[in-house]
Amino acid sequence: RTIAIAQLAKLENPDAGFDPLLERRMRAVLPHCATQGVKIVTNMGAANPLAAARRVAAICKDLGLANQRVAAVTGDDVLDILRAEDADIIETRLRASQMQASLVSANAYLGARPIADALDQGATIVVTGRVADPALFLGPLLHEFSWRDDDWQNLGRGVMAGHLLECAGQITGGYFADPGVKDIAGLARLGFPIGIVDETGLIEITKLQGSGGSVTTATCKEQLLYEIGDPAAYMQPDVIADFSNVRVSEIERGRVVLSGASGKPAPPTLKCSVGYRDGFIGEGQMSYAGPGAFSRAKLAGEIVRERLGIVGVVTSELRIDIIGADSLHGAATPQTNSEPYEARLRVVGRTDTAAMAQLIGEEVESLYTNGPAGGGGAWKGVRPVVAIASAYVAREKVRPVVTFVEA
Repeated sequence: RTIAIAQLAKLENPDAGFDPLLERRMRAVLPHCATQGVKIVTNMGAANPLAAARRVAAICKDLGLANQRVAAVTGDDVLDILRAEDADIIETRLRASQMQASLVSANAYLGARPIADALDQGATIVVTGRVADPALFLGPLLHEFSWRDDDWQNLGRGVMAGHLLECAGQITGGYFADPGVKDIAGLARLGFPIGIVDETGLIEITKLQGSGGSVTTATCKEQLLYEIGDPAAYMQPDVIADFSNVRVSEIERGRVVLSGASGKPAPPTLKCSVGYRDGFIGEGQMSYAGPGAFSRAKLAGEIVRERLGIVGVVTSELRIDIIGADSLHGAATPQTNSEPYEARLRVVGRTDTAAMAQLIGEEVESLYTNGPAGGGGAWKGVRPVVAIASAYVAREKVRPVVTFVEA
């Protein structure tokens, strides 16, 4: 979704479309990296890697950092290919031609090879658009160890290294912490992971001494299994990685080694993230507190549901939730005997037009005087929906390009 939104920004401004945090982060790390000879690989180029690379080059010049070579990796924008092939859009069960008016973007998940090529050509900073997350780490390994593109075992191990590192603080205790069950100290100063990989693909995970968080076999196992589907067939553009025989061991406190990954030949297609316009979201919220808060919030939701019918709001989806009570699991939420002291009503619906979406928040706001007692803290909003679906294109149709830029 982020890259589809970035594509919309690029349509409005040809120099936009990259991550808005790019400048702040680069100004923070570039002086240190340049001094220590540390290279940077980032996917903050989003929908516009060339513009992002030019901005990074300008920052280097502004900071007086000589000898920095900035490269952009492009070629992930495959919207024209998707249209030419009239590809199937999986989640919508439609072909590209049937969604022509609503399509915003289509970006293939590129692999590690163009990143390695950029580094081989002397890049010190590589800015990409859409790439598979592990490719950001596999690319430097291909460059450093000269692994072949058909060295499936080492590619699988490199993908494991990238997968372990790709979510940063998740493997050092972020998203892992659960008070009283899995306690993690120092999350406010969470140390990001350091991955030490050798030529055989063995990886050690650690972090800076004194930083917050924790590196344990448990944090590493959770990250290893995160979002991979079949552990024996983790589909990536460079290789189908196999994590089914991975061994995890702690060599000392705060140092964990993982080994045993392997791989099989890469799939013939590349997955694409397809962005398309899908109407508007209208939303309204209202809080209730004190005795009977939950009952008043439920009544308020019933009133809004009826009012939307009276004023003729047509929604393709409508949710009426009590945040903190049933907004995540809905009807599957376990019943409790105690009623919460406070409750926040959230009404949200998807409509075809912004004007109709606006009515949803307005009806919630009217609960101030027309609804149950004690409502307060009303909020309303409307936003366009850029939805995301998936498609596949033949890998030979996608041609990554490495371009060096100067300030």
